[in-house]
Amino acid sequence: MLYDLSIVWLRRDLRLEDNSALFRACRGSHRVAVMFNFDTSILCKLKSKSDQRVTFIYDTIVELDQQLRKFGSGLIVTTGDPVVEVPRIAKKLKANAVYFNEDYEPSAKARDTKVRSRLELAGVKCLEFKDHVIFAHTEICKPDGSPYKMYTPYKNSWLKRLGTLQFEAQTFENEKLVSWVEITNRVSKTVSSKTSPIPPMPTLENLGFERSKNFHVTKPGRKAASLNLKRWAEHLGTYHTTRDFPEVDHGTSGLSVHLRFGTISIRECVRLATRKPSLGSQVWLSELIWRDFYQMILDQFPHVAHGSFKKQYDKIKWLGSGKNFKLWSEGRTGFPIVDAGMRQLNQTGWMHNRLRMVTASFLVKDLLVDWRKGERYFSERLLDFDLAANNGGWQWCASTGCDSQPYFRIFNPVLQSQRFDPECKFIKRWLPELRSLSAKEIHLLPLQIPKPTIAGFRLGRNYPKPIVSHSVQKLLAVKMYDGSPRVFLD
Repeated sequence: MLYDLSIVWLRRDLRLEDNSALFRACRGSHRVAVMFNFDTSILCKLKSKSDQRVTFIYDTIVELDQQLRKFGSGLIVTTGDPVVEVPRIAKKLKANAVYFNEDYEPSAKARDTKVRSRLELAGVKCLEFKDHVIFAHTEICKPDGSPYKMYTPYKNSWLKRLGTLQFEAQTFENEKLVSWVEITNRVSKTVSSKTSPIPPMPTLENLGFERSKNFHVTKPGRKAASLNLKRWAEHLGTYHTTRDFPEVDHGTSGLSVHLRFGTISIRECVRLATRKPSLGSQVWLSELIWRDFYQMILDQFPHVAHGSFKKQYDKIKWLGSGKNFKLWSEGRTGFPIVDAGMRQLNQTGWMHNRLRMVTASFLVKDLLVDWRKGERYFSERLLDFDLAANNGGWQWCASTGCDSQPYFRIFNPVLQSQRFDPECKFIKRWLPELRSLSAKEIHLLPLQIPKPTIAGFRLGRNYPKPIVSHSVQKLLAVKMYDGSPRVFLD
């Protein structure tokens, strides 16, 4: 038997182009097969049978399979526990090695350790590569070798280390891909009456899900990702002036979901940012560095996945109520900028980054609700949910994380509304019940102004009265953290 074949196991890198594991596998002496496994341990935890993420992944792997078919190969798709499925496919194909890209989430690292152990026990090499970030682990670290805990020195070191080597394209060789005929032949020779061959591509129904049609922000797949990146290049130069305004078309890249599932590579984004130097590209590059920073924090300090980075804040006794959390989650707080953001999330699976900060700060420091509840809510609804970024963002807003805003810095939702949606175009889009009011009237609703009726509008009937007073809650928030009287408004 010839063990002359390598397998590339795709996970959160759903593309053939600029894929580190595929690039390295194709540089080897063996032919290459590509596989993807629907991890049932993840799928069984999803609450919605029409989860957007499942549809996004499914349509993306169908596109991948079609792309591989053009090269005479195909995508091997399995369903189950990857600890079982990956070694099973390696055995069926008589593979000598499995290539995959690193994942820095605690559960993913535990999974990969088990897969690696089983593969090596079976005599199959296991090779991992950096792909999801530009710099991984402690490649960017303090002079003493310890990881950074502050973003700015991390960023400065990151930029000093950056060279073209870190973001050069990694092109795969399609002639190295093993034919689908050979894949099926290899499987058929190992099939007995008690084993099953590689099954055909499952349907969404086979997986226990139904198709989601809720793609308001972006479409699945590599083609959509490439088109999105090309379109973003035309607007990148003004990013520094548009990124905080949720109603501005192309004010942000819209690439977060593609980076999350790897339909585009971080290297492609960095190449764009460095190829077209401008103030806008510099600011966008800084955001990409934040992404690397949070991935590093999760990798080096895995306790953040379940608790505060600053462990002393795990002792906070949160004063907020379940009722207010529910109103926040439904977009019925009486604070228009907060409610508009939450309704955008609930209806589309996406939320503008400025509003992620505003809604998170409001939940934690106005409603005094444990940040982990909000983090969990976002994790269930964001199409672009990424544990490192979501956790990092929530802990930043809650002042419990590394390099986070001080606990006494509290967003004023009225000022946030006035600054970043001055004409209330965004608010009126998501809160149609407020369209009859002027922008000035909408901004002042949390102060219960206007009173009591304007053009047939009545606060408390057409739109909820504010469920809390910001001026009161900000003082309670500071006391909740440590009783300090210092309060600064954003």
